[in-house]
Amino acid sequence: MRKDKTNERPTKTKTAGRLKSLAGPALILAVIAAGVLVVAFWKDEEEIPQMIDVNTYEGTEDVYVLENESLRLEMDAETTQFALTVKDTGQVWYSNPEHAGEDPLALDAEQDKLQSTLLLTYSTIDGVDTLFNSYGYSVENKNYTVEQDGDSLRVNYSVGNVEKEYQIPPAITQTDMEELLEHMSSSNAVMITDYYKKYDINHLGKGDDKEALLESYPALETDVLYVLRDSTKDNMKRKFEEYFQEAGYTEEDYARDLELDLSVKVSDAPVFNVSVVYRLDGEDLLVEVPLNDIAYREEYPLLYLNVLPYFGAGGADEEGTLLVPEGGGSLIDLNNGKTAQDSYYANLYGWDMAQDRDAVVNETSASFNVFGISKGDASFLCILEEGAPYAAIQADISGRNNSYNYVNATYSIAHREQYDVADKYNGKMFVYEEELPDETLVNRYRFVDSPDYAKMAASYREYLTKRYGWEKKEEEAGTMAVVVELLGAADKIKQVAGVPVSSPLKLTDAQTAVSILEELSDSGLDRMAVRLTGWLNGGIRQKILNSVRPLRELGGKRGLETLADYARKQGISLYLDGMTDYAWDSGILDGFLSFRDAAEFVSEERVQLQEYSQVTYGKAEDSETYYLLKPEKRLQMADNLADAARDYGMGVSFQNIGGELSSDFDRDETVSRQAALTAQTGKLKELQESGCSVMTDGGNDYTAPYSDWIVGMDLEGSGYTIIDRTVPFYQMAIHGLVEYTGSPLNLAGDWQEELLKSAEYGADLSVTLMGASAFDLQDTAYTRFFGAEYDKWRERIASVCVKYCQALEGTVGAAMTGHEYLTDQVTVTVYENGIRVYVNYGNEEYRLEDGTVIPARDYTVLS
Repeated sequence: MRKDKTNERPTKTKTAGRLKSLAGPALILAVIAAGVLVVAFWKDEEEIPQMIDVNTYEGTEDVYVLENESLRLEMDAETTQFALTVKDTGQVWYSNPEHAGEDPLALDAEQDKLQSTLLLTYSTIDGVDTLFNSYGYSVENKNYTVEQDGDSLRVNYSVGNVEKEYQIPPAITQTDMEELLEHMSSSNAVMITDYYKKYDINHLGKGDDKEALLESYPALETDVLYVLRDSTKDNMKRKFEEYFQEAGYTEEDYARDLELDLSVKVSDAPVFNVSVVYRLDGEDLLVEVPLNDIAYREEYPLLYLNVLPYFGAGGADEEGTLLVPEGGGSLIDLNNGKTAQDSYYANLYGWDMAQDRDAVVNETSASFNVFGISKGDASFLCILEEGAPYAAIQADISGRNNSYNYVNATYSIAHREQYDVADKYNGKMFVYEEELPDETLVNRYRFVDSPDYAKMAASYREYLTKRYGWEKKEEEAGTMAVVVELLGAADKIKQVAGVPVSSPLKLTDAQTAVSILEELSDSGLDRMAVRLTGWLNGGIRQKILNSVRPLRELGGKRGLETLADYARKQGISLYLDGMTDYAWDSGILDGFLSFRDAAEFVSEERVQLQEYSQVTYGKAEDSETYYLLKPEKRLQMADNLADAARDYGMGVSFQNIGGELSSDFDRDETVSRQAALTAQTGKLKELQESGCSVMTDGGNDYTAPYSDWIVGMDLEGSGYTIIDRTVPFYQMAIHGLVEYTGSPLNLAGDWQEELLKSAEYGADLSVTLMGASAFDLQDTAYTRFFGAEYDKWRERIASVCVKYCQALEGTVGAAMTGHEYLTDQVTVTVYENGIRVYVNYGNEEYRLEDGTVIPARDYTVLS
């Protein structure tokens, strides 16, 4: 196996660097006026493309094998497809459907995709996206190599419209040629000179056309040239490439000699080099893509990459499910016939706020890094490790484009931003991320000898405990807890001397907070974790936390000390909450300078954000703007908040950490989303090790091992109609390791539904309360808190929350080992200690076989 060459540019794109020439609006308008905007925008000068190695397979092996005590992987060298056998069970998983090339439902292009182990999407400066597959654009043309190195297999794909080029001089001066020939063996030198014709403009042959030669080789005016004969075959070019390289011929020499031959047309076809590495790690298969080995021309930035898109795909005659990370976990039945519904798609860890968007119709987000397939008597999980923040999970059923059911992860590679050029130019232009991070995408495949999603969840739990050294949480007081969020203050416009001024509106001061907690304790709530939201730096829409300033309207520092002292005596855990990632209504007096502290889009604009309209879905133009902070600034704010919490003897609660994860595309100090994740988890681990109790919001999997509490977990998801059932997959993996809640009962659209879902998913309850009246929130941006008025919920909290905590007390600290749908409306959740929680979502009672009645719209706990 050897590598041929083509005139492509090995880059991790430098496109953005070139766009610096457009910094001046005057230049842009001048280019438009000249009518050559696109050309000038993309290329400011002519230059010879550098070389990119194009892989060529020469068929030295039939099958490559990786094997250990648990697994055996056999790869067909002719297709790079493979079969993986689980030795204990004999179960075989295939990288691609076995008869994909014969699928009667799939068109030719779709059949090529089904036979591919790699799909990629590239774009252009005007945002035109194109999909390539590894089968039709690499494997069929033998543009790949396979390398085996001990316990790993590496497949190097060259995907695209490959035109072979060899790094040998198309034309070369006599001086340079003779110097190279001196470093070759005599036989090699003779062979080279046989295939090159020597031209001296002063001594041409009878058949030579002087004018044509000078047009093709202007250097003949001053130099004697050797020119490669047109009849030279590729096999000889390949040999000559070796001879020249051994003689010291370099890529720079080749670029120089290309300029001597104006008849040579440089290939501008899109070609992408991507390597996929396979390893066996005990009972797991690791699939890796090193980003720093990806190469492509800057004119064709690589947008998306999908590795093993059809691994384990289920056929039209198979039964089973696709597991997707929607809510706590959701199942899509194979061949469910819902081809009229949209396929499944969700961004892992939500949207990267350092990427702009014009509208938001449906905010997709997945909190945990797993998808899987079960069919027959077995299943597998794919756990996304490094690179997970760039991934989106997608799934579809048979009958739409082909006969197969599949789920996979697609990765964003080179991020882009639309460039605002000028009003007179109607087209779109995009700027792309300048370089790819030095990271590796890693997918871990785990194989389970059961199709039961509870067994799959147990495998994921085993992975998490081993990876993070996570141990079961000690039982606290033997009862479930309630997280009580107390709203401190919100900003409201008031007229001061006829001038509208924004000032804090008191919702709950320290004295009122003590009274509320006293009443809740007296009502029978034995365990509470209290989150103080909006008590600092202006209230709920908080200013930057360069300094942490308790609101004097709520009692100030002394009021917080009084509240903390009361809570400590009553055994109530307090958490001081704050926003660490954004700067609202902050300026120089608050220590905020946008040019210094704000993150940047790929377009080099600062990340200034707005809320989105629920009517038009676009940016709400009348809404207040705010900034995304740089990653190092976010960590500094987290430290400041944690230090303040410690000073009051409280734990720390992060509004943004756990549910949001954002990059910074500042070209001078780019921080990738993966790097932001690493820094964020490092900070949480540091706080944990220091003894600080931590509450996070949202439940993204990387924060869970370092959190004492997770609040606001999305238990059910967005309700994709292609989904058949929701299940507590994620909760089965983490229950007993960390405590978590769903949405606040009193702010949920249907509090009874949220209560039942919490019982099914083993969640603690949460409520959001304020001492003020809901009427006080009129004419503010906080009408979503209308349901938080304590007086309206006082009696219901006592009846609903106390009953729930007492009923489910035996589940605290216990692993969740099973879950089942008894009917479409009735579920049962099973714990390791034998406790069963039955939940009836229906409007009619349900009777168990032993006669036990599960009331309608209620839950029952049995041991």
